[in-house]
Amino acid sequence: MKEKIITFLRDAFPFVAVILLWRLSVAFWNPAGILAIIPIFYCSFVKPAPWFAPFAVLFCFLIDYRFDTTFYWTIMYCLFYAINGFQSFFDLTRVDKNAVNIFMIFFGTSTFILSLFHLNFDNIVRAIWLFAWVSTLYVPITSLIKKVYDDR
Repeated sequence: MKEKIITFLRDAFPFVAVILLWRLSVAFWNPAGILAIIPIFYCSFVKPAPWFAPFAVLFCFLIDYRFDTTFYWTIMYCLFYAINGFQSFFDLTRVDKNAVNIFMIFFGTSTFILSLFHLNFDNIVRAIWLFAWVSTLYVPITSLIKKVYDDR
């Protein structure tokens, strides 16, 4: 019985990580729960979890709701999901360093496009800070998920 509970908790960890990072929204450190995009990306593309894609779309929508961006992160996630599904050159499940470079391309492009909507100095600085902060936290968060989720 104990093993079944531990297995359930390990399987649920990616989902719980997304919920916690989304709920721990703080204006400067985690605006609109954007840090939840890290486990969403990792558990969708690098270490796909069963039934995670619909959950990821829902939480991208919830990030959009808090960010007050109409379907932006949801569209970017779905676009990258489609690109990843049609490509055959890269296999993100076998990329080194938890695919941090691919994540930086995804998040950097998304953040850059978002900052162009209202182009001013404040938004550019905010986009640079957000990109640097989220990219820095990608490795520790994905390492934790990898340790808990893959430790079977």
